[in-house]
Amino acid sequence: METLRYRFDGRNGARTGLDHALVGVVASGNLEVLVERVPLGGAMEIEIVTAARGFGEIWQAVLDDFAARHSLQDVRISINDVGATPAVVSLRLEQAIDVLQGADA
Repeated sequence: METLRYRFDGRNGARTGLDHALVGVVASGNLEVLVERVPLGGAMEIEIVTAARGFGEIWQAVLDDFAARHSLQDVRISINDVGATPAVVSLRLEQAIDVLQGADA
């Protein structure tokens, strides 16, 4: 298992909604995403625990894209991954933010 940690400066507060959201399932080729509202001095922190070692650059690219679209303040995202593709990662992140902010997912 490999653990990766990223921190982004947030520019926008997450819309009102839930305190946390959990989407996905840890299974072959998938991942689970937990998003929580926590005081982080305006930052967004993302921690990934993955079975797929050596993909840090790909994770960085996917998360840079996500952070550019959702520069959220005071949000912690925890990802448990079992080899999901970048498209699945992006989908689950979008779903988690939608659930957190009260949208149907």
